[in-house]
Amino acid sequence: MPPASDPSAASVDAFSTRAARPLVVLTANRVDDIYRHRFTAAHELGHLVLHGDATGDSRQEKEADAFAAEFLTPQDSILPLLPRRMDLARLAELRGVWGVSLHSLVYRCRELGLISDATASRTYQRLRALDGQPGFTAESVSNFPGEQPSLLRQAFDLAAKEAGLSVPQLAHELAWTSKRVQDLLGARGRCSGWSSSGRRSTSGAAGAVRCPDLRQVLPTSTRC
Repeated sequence: MPPASDPSAASVDAFSTRAARPLVVLTANRVDDIYRHRFTAAHELGHLVLHGDATGDSRQEKEADAFAAEFLTPQDSILPLLPRRMDLARLAELRGVWGVSLHSLVYRCRELGLISDATASRTYQRLRALDGQPGFTAESVSNFPGEQPSLLRQAFDLAAKEAGLSVPQLAHELAWTSKRVQDLLGARGRCSGWSSSGRRSTSGAAGAVRCPDLRQVLPTSTRC
């Protein structure tokens, strides 16, 4: 991330480039919200995957948003869980499990045809009124334990079995510390965070540190 004093951080969430190698840069302290932070990262990944000649036009931005939505909340997995009638209490639960914002989930409901444009508009207004209340506050990036993709762990286990790869060797190849590699591989005793599918892990081995449950008990008045 660029330093907080960088003036460009005041107006840009992130950017991606294919200059020397594919790279995504997320600006620091623009919005201290892990849900927005994750969607922004997925959006920029969408640009790298879809747009070899990214121009930033409206079509490409919509395509990157669609990629991020499907990447973080795949339709086949999220559709059975979304409420058929707008229910912010339910969406707040899903926010903690899938690691995406309430606004993103409302948009997903509209995109998948579960609610009308008018209902979505009323819900966005309701969210503005509820901003800052329990269950509707941003979760600081500093409290986020980090992603632990399951496929990375499986790939390392296979390389360790077939080629004898060790954590120190992998750390040397990546020019990272061994601790960082262990964290990404899911070191024992560390808060599990979200899986590669975006869903927060809610179970683990005996004695493992459990992540705090972000789901809030919300009043029924949050239904729209």
